[in-house]
Amino acid sequence: MHAIETAFRLVFDFQVLGVILASAMFGMFVGAMPGLTATMATALLVPVTFFMAPVPALGAIVTATAMAIFAGDIPAAMLRMPGTPASAAYADESYEMTKKGQLDLCMGTNLVFSVLGGIFGVVVLILLAPVLAEVAINFSSFEYFWLACLGLTCAVFIGTGDPVKGLLSLFVGLAIGCIGIDPAAGQARFTFGNVDLLSGINFIPTLIGMFAVSELLRGAVTLDKGLTMVQQHVGNLLSGIGGVWRKYWKNFFRGSILGTVIGALPGAGADIAAWVSYAVSKKLSKEPEKFGTGHIEGIVDSTSANNAALGGAWIPALVFGIPGDSITAIVIGVLYMKGMNPGPSVFLQTPELIYAVFIIFILANIVMFPLGWAAIKSAKQILRVPRNILLPVILIFCMVGSFAMTNSLYGVVLMVVMGVFGWLLEEHGIPVAPLILGLVLGEMLEQNFMTSMIKADGSFLVFFERPIAGVLGVCTLVIWGFMLWRILPFGRRAQVIPEGEVAPP
Repeated sequence: MHAIETAFRLVFDFQVLGVILASAMFGMFVGAMPGLTATMATALLVPVTFFMAPVPALGAIVTATAMAIFAGDIPAAMLRMPGTPASAAYADESYEMTKKGQLDLCMGTNLVFSVLGGIFGVVVLILLAPVLAEVAINFSSFEYFWLACLGLTCAVFIGTGDPVKGLLSLFVGLAIGCIGIDPAAGQARFTFGNVDLLSGINFIPTLIGMFAVSELLRGAVTLDKGLTMVQQHVGNLLSGIGGVWRKYWKNFFRGSILGTVIGALPGAGADIAAWVSYAVSKKLSKEPEKFGTGHIEGIVDSTSANNAALGGAWIPALVFGIPGDSITAIVIGVLYMKGMNPGPSVFLQTPELIYAVFIIFILANIVMFPLGWAAIKSAKQILRVPRNILLPVILIFCMVGSFAMTNSLYGVVLMVVMGVFGWLLEEHGIPVAPLILGLVLGEMLEQNFMTSMIKADGSFLVFFERPIAGVLGVCTLVIWGFMLWRILPFGRRAQVIPEGEVAPP
């Protein structure tokens, strides 16, 4: 109880509340700009949080990401350009509603069900995270090794349509993570005599480069393409929402549960949750023929799912130190930077900070309603910011952030190199998310593997002797087997889409 009281005092401080409000407006702006993702918003905030105490730092990230996920719905409805990947699943549906003169109903539904879905995910986080932490406190290096394997596997299995490209990206990330000092032998690896590389590839400049700079390069290439926005007045956003709730309340709970579960899977995230929830909604709908023509049902499921996934993604991040998505991968870096080692022990050592995160999550979703209302009303003005002005400003922020992380030009050079590399990967259809997760989890995988091998005296069978380790190991090997089946020629033939059906996203 004392920890909860301390958490309330930490959060309800004028400075912390001011940071939350400023981060909310920043996240709303970034999310509403097509191509500027929630991950980019988080990455750009990291250099600022470097100078903050833990509570306002975490508050800034939690609030900005929650706002950005919702705000991506605004350009999706008005421009048919999702502001974030999490809004891509139902962008066509939203735009079709807008063309039919239902912009108010579409944006009102997005706003209300985003808030409710976000709160649902937070409630699950509050209920499950401490319980899982009590179980995880007994984990050894064997369990953490299999968890790291499962996290890396899920990143490829869930996060991409082509497992070969996903595996390629993952192995590149693991290879990059090997640069630096060998944790077991203490020898320099792949540094080529460069002193800066002895500390390894710095995570934050890499992340900023992969997500922010690559997106800026893509935006610069398409700078000459104009945007066409619907000329429709935004009226009463709550008109008709009661009817939508009465008809589709089951869809809300289904989407929220799916979103939370998918968010909790390492490597999945809000965008995967939205796609899966939309597909399930269409599959179980009594009116599947209306999907794609401006039907509200799929929007209810998807917008609830992608916001609920945010809370779900924090469960593996806080309990096991494994990122649920690329956003929580950044959060883990911030936690380490603030001296908070994510894992079950954090619930015992600094419970007040965990409760503070829970409170901030609830506050962020409450603040989302008035700020989201204002953002929708002023969306036409926000979306008119010229990209030839916006892109250089963001690039400056990226350079400052990368320099601050390393206090040298090494960070800026690393950011640029990784940005160009990330852009080239995505231009060839290779996702960068598995690479980032490979970089994040590579150290955890290697350290726990070496520790376990020393304990087991070189015997692999010991990895399955402990009950939880055995279950995790079998699950991981089963998933590996299924992935191998998908890659092999007969597995690919089995996945051929029958004539007349649409391939899943």
